[in-house]
Amino acid sequence: MTETGFRNPECGIENIGLKTTGTVHFNYTGAQLCEEAVRRGEVRLSAHGAVVANTGQHTGRSPKDKFIVRDGETEKTVWWDNNGAISPEKFDLLLDDFRRDAENLDLFVQDLVGGADPENALPVRVITEYAWHSMFIRNLLIRPDRADLENFVARMTIIDLPSFRADPARHGCRSETVIAIDFTRMIVLIGGTSYAGEMKKSVFSALNYLLPARNVMPMHCSANAGSGEDVALFFGLSGTGKTTLSAASTRTLIGDDEHGWGAQGVFNFEGGCYAKTIRLSAEAEPQIFAATQRFGTVLENVVLDDESAPDFDDDSLTENTRAAYPLHFIPNASETGRAGQPTNIIMLTADAFGVMPPIAKLTPAQAMYHFLSGYTAKVAGTERGVTEPEATFSTCFGAPFLPRHPAEYGNLLRDLIAKHQVDCWLVNTGWTGGAYGTGHRMPIKVTRTLLSAVFDGSLLDARYRTDPNFGFAVPEAVPGIDSTILNPRSTWADKTAYDTQAERLVGMFVANFEQFEAHVEAEVLAASPRLPQAAE
Repeated sequence: MTETGFRNPECGIENIGLKTTGTVHFNYTGAQLCEEAVRRGEVRLSAHGAVVANTGQHTGRSPKDKFIVRDGETEKTVWWDNNGAISPEKFDLLLDDFRRDAENLDLFVQDLVGGADPENALPVRVITEYAWHSMFIRNLLIRPDRADLENFVARMTIIDLPSFRADPARHGCRSETVIAIDFTRMIVLIGGTSYAGEMKKSVFSALNYLLPARNVMPMHCSANAGSGEDVALFFGLSGTGKTTLSAASTRTLIGDDEHGWGAQGVFNFEGGCYAKTIRLSAEAEPQIFAATQRFGTVLENVVLDDESAPDFDDDSLTENTRAAYPLHFIPNASETGRAGQPTNIIMLTADAFGVMPPIAKLTPAQAMYHFLSGYTAKVAGTERGVTEPEATFSTCFGAPFLPRHPAEYGNLLRDLIAKHQVDCWLVNTGWTGGAYGTGHRMPIKVTRTLLSAVFDGSLLDARYRTDPNFGFAVPEAVPGIDSTILNPRSTWADKTAYDTQAERLVGMFVANFEQFEAHVEAEVLAASPRLPQAAE
């Protein structure tokens, strides 16, 4: 085995039982990894110097192929209704086979950190088969100073081998693709997929498992701060605008996807951004667009035109095109990844049914209800077989990444909101004037104007009406906005059709929340939307 690069002399890959006849590249810089990835034919370069990788058949995560080791430690702590289980014995076989397959490979090793709060940081060693995967994860996690690498000791190890093919009969998994996590030994094995986001989300899953035991809330959210250090959290599923709305030129970006909230305030889990790029434009999202035009950025499944420039309108490979870049590529990004206690929480939904208002003020009970619901909607064309809007409920706005029961996260959020007197809002970035196919997407200018009124505090002084379907408070007028758009029913030409659609959506909310009724207090149950017959 040949080694290059820099590491703690006491921490080689043999510490986890790996050995190879190839070369092990420790803690290469982004430039070195780019050179290796190009030389090995793993990637192309865009006209602007970004690395462009094609992930093949897996253009997104494979949640059905993710498993957690079910042992004495995890038996009573993991939410098994939401997580696949693998036995310790099957995981050991899988680990042995990963070691065998790595014996003739060149490997790339990055020693990184998940969590900008030193008290809650998770040192992670990521071992990859591909140079571009090493570049990706180096962009996404927090990069220690070189001086700190000399004494770096990982608490978690990820081994990522896309060429590995799992055997369901031997390994106790579902297919040739596998993501297996042992929380007792803190080892993650990723095989049979080239989608780099699996690495990032494995770290998130680990922090979601570890932090609640310390009374720290892990969150699938972006965060930013104003000049007065008012901190805002943006919860939302993919496609709701979490990254776009947090990257505002007038506010400091704390992070775009994953954060913790504890006694000292909010802290980013990551050192980079993982932005969706489909239909990205310089006009609508100038900061993100500029980051995609730089050397050091990794573009996933983005099509290049004849001049090697990214064509962000081309979805021929996938709708889930992505850009991974270091946080400092955003000009107004936080240097520390930390901020104080939140002032506002914004829960984002892309309501393709056209029922939700563009903004609503939530009580603490309503905030917990909508947090546990985690609603958004898929639209036709985004996934195979989706021909009309489909409701998606992903509890805590991140069900695939939750090892613990949602009630644990919901209770943590409830207590933090109460302790710090945080204002909570529901913002619809989806459709208005009708459902998808009839109406149109909520103008981003409207959303930004409403958020500005949230941040400067003026929206708290508005006159409100009570929404007849969901019971939350909706402003009647906001300066700079046509009041018609604030009442979704008034934007529909066919009011009866709106009422029918609203009743349908309320029914979906009520049915989905039945799973949580035994785990929440009466005031949260009372925050449920009401079907018309139930309200009479």
